[in-house]
Amino acid sequence: MNNWFKLRAANDGKSDLIITSVGFILTIAFWWILAELFAKKKPIHEGNQQQELVLFDTVSGDNKIKRWEDTIVENAPILGYEKVYPLLPRPDKTLMSYLPLFTKDRLVANTLHSFWLNLQGYFWAILISIPIGMVLSLFPLIRGLFAKQVDALRFLPLSALTGLFILWFGLGDSMKIAFLAMGIIVYLIPVVMKRIYDVDDTMIQTAFTMGAKPWQQIKKIFFPAAISNLIDDIRVLTAISWTYIIIAELLNKETGIGGLIYTKARLGQTDRVFAVLIIIVLIGLFQDQLFKLIDRLINPHKYFKSRVDGLSDGRIGIIAWLVAIVMGILGGTFGFLTYLAWILAAAGTIFIGWGFYKINKAVN
Repeated sequence: MNNWFKLRAANDGKSDLIITSVGFILTIAFWWILAELFAKKKPIHEGNQQQELVLFDTVSGDNKIKRWEDTIVENAPILGYEKVYPLLPRPDKTLMSYLPLFTKDRLVANTLHSFWLNLQGYFWAILISIPIGMVLSLFPLIRGLFAKQVDALRFLPLSALTGLFILWFGLGDSMKIAFLAMGIIVYLIPVVMKRIYDVDDTMIQTAFTMGAKPWQQIKKIFFPAAISNLIDDIRVLTAISWTYIIIAELLNKETGIGGLIYTKARLGQTDRVFAVLIIIVLIGLFQDQLFKLIDRLINPHKYFKSRVDGLSDGRIGIIAWLVAIVMGILGGTFGFLTYLAWILAAAGTIFIGWGFYKINKAVN
């Protein structure tokens, strides 16, 4: 308790758990209070005349019937009041909305679809950004020719370029993946260049003194040094990637979380909208932790003072994941590769889990 108001002090394990739990409870309570403040009392009149409006749900494929109050009989007595939450649903109503989301709105299928698009966008963005960023930062001629133009791409309003992406790639998943990849690339290339610039000159001079060729310096010095810090930057860009995937899915609302959010908002089902937003936040937290685990395997020098058992197993698992992603991408052309990708991804998960088991056992 003495450290609670001390600048940059750390809480112990027990205090941290208690404070986190209290903070979570306070957040729910604040949400509940706001929902009640924004709630409205809708009068129920005798003899209300109502009109049925049929809306088509593009996500679930069902016709959703919503009753709108049309006219009220003049001087009709008020039978009572019904509390409604048109702007902000209560936490309990949001929690209850998960059942229809799972049973009627294919929440799992739409979430997996968006996650797969996100993964492919990240794959292409990293595959393109790292070599381009390294070439621009390492070779003065290329840097002088193109560095300013590439750096200026960060100021492009990508959401305003959706029409071009539709023209180039159509309305299918290819457009969504390209839009997401572009949204990451324009930020990631300057970051890669910055990481190359930040490489310690002492390491470069040492390699040069030992007679390392330029390609050897790239392989042994620049690339590992850049990757060592690049994982943290990629983690930060995770939030941006979900923003862009939602924008892309709003252009074609048939599948994905973006289409689900749009349809539920149009139907006035704000509780389901908030429920889906919570899913996105949880996925973001999962991705953040996943990148932390991958960083421990790729850059063990940042976490361990000496080599520990389990690193090789974990790296085999990461390679298996990367190959599985490539197979999954090619699965659209060669269907059987999709099944192999699932098998390889499962095997990679086992290797990574076994690797971390061995690492924790060695450290503890």
